Formats: sequence, structure tokens, C-alpha cells
Amino acid sequence: MNATMIAKWEHLAMLAPLILHSYILYQSIFIDAGLSFGVGNAISSIVWLTALIYWFSGFFSQLKELQNLIAPIAIVAAIAVLLPLMLPSLRPLENTELPAFKAHLLVALLAYSLLTIAALHAILMTIVEYRLHHPTLSPVLMNLPPLLVMEKILFRIIWSGFMLLTLTLLSGIIFSQELFGQSVTFSHKTLFGFISWGVFAALLIGRQFYGWRGRTAIRWTLTGFTILLLAYIGSKFVLEIILDR
Repeated sequence: MNATMIAKWEHLAMLAPLILHSYILYQSIFIDAGLSFGVGNAISSIVWLTALIYWFSGFFSQLKELQNLIAPIAIVAAIAVLLPLMLPSLRPLENTELPAFKAHLLVALLAYSLLTIAALHAILMTIVEYRLHHPTLSPVLMNLPPLLVMEKILFRIIWSGFMLLTLTLLSGIIFSQELFGQSVTFSHKTLFGFISWGVFAALLIGRQFYGWRGRTAIRWTLTGFTILLLAYIGSKFVLEIILDR
């Protein structure tokens, strides 16, 4: 069996833990008529969706070189399976029967997952740039595409994630209007969500008009992602784990 066939079988074999993870999530989230979506299930869902998207990218020839990250993502996904048990939901989500909420939640998860991949990709670019000055770095990274190609892929991912993040905020406004009668309810989640959107918007504008690239692009990407983590995961962690609410 040649190396290509072995790689294909290895890629297909990675689907098994993804299916197992999805089954565990289904059992943990869908309880009776509501959704149990505490901080443990939220993180686990985002990690699972991130791994699934990254797994699908292996079918595209232009992205196959980037499968170096599948191993660390798989390890994180394996740990994330246990999070719903370690951090169980205190109470089911309210208003999950509303179509606006369902759309908002799905788009938000996709946005988080794509921007997680963007952050991981930015970190990988940092390692590759380090390799240029330290040729003795691990040979695992030797098959990666040139840095400029990786940069183009990074911005494609960011554009996709940014559009989904925009839809997340818009669907959140619609959901808020439908439920509370006002477009935006002020909270830490809302504030950090809009700040993160502004950071990614500034990055894309800077790229388009000022040619931002390299370390500047990486710093803005990681900053936007960190703020996005604070927007939802951070706020849920504080409310559920620290404040027990």
C-alpha cells in the first residue's frame, strides 16, 4: 500500500471519533424538549465542529498540506468530549423553540468554529515564520506551503468567519427584537461580540486598503479571536462556574 492510500485511510479513520463525539454531544445537549447548552457543551460543540470542518478540508487538494493541525485538533476534541461531564449545564436554555434562536445558535457555532481555525492557522504561520530563521525546527512542518500561500488561505477563512459572525450578530438582534421587543440587550456577551466584529472588520479593511500582512495580520487575528472567546465562552464561564447562575 503506497503512502497516498495510507494517508487516505488515516483520514477516513479520523471520522470515527468525530461520529462518537457527535453522538455524545447529541445525548448531552438534546434533553426532553429543551437544549442543555452550558459552558461544557458549548466548548465541546465548537471543538467538534472545528474538527469536522478541518476534517472536510482534507478532501480539497489546495488545503491538504494544512492537515498538520489535525493531530492537535483531534487531541483537543478528545478532551472536549469530557467537558459536558466535568462542566454540566445547570439549566436548559430558554426559548429554544423560536426559529430565530435556532438560526442564531447554528450560525454562531459556525462562526466560532471558522474563526477558531483562523486562530490556529495564524499560530501555525507564526511557527512557520520562526522556522525560516531556525531551520532545525521539527520536520513535521517541512511540507507546509509557502508563507504567502498560507496567508491567502488565512484571509479566506477570516472572510468566511467574519460573514458568519456578522450573521450571528444580526440574527441575535432579530432574536432580541422577537423576544424582548428591543434590538439589542446590553450585556458583556453583546459588548465583546461587537468589539470582536470590529477587530476583524478593521483587519479586513487594513488588508484591503493598506496591505496588512505577516505579524500584523496574525496579531489582529489572535486579538479578535481572544475577544470573541470572552464574548460567549468567557461570559458563560463566569455566569455558570464562578457566579453559579
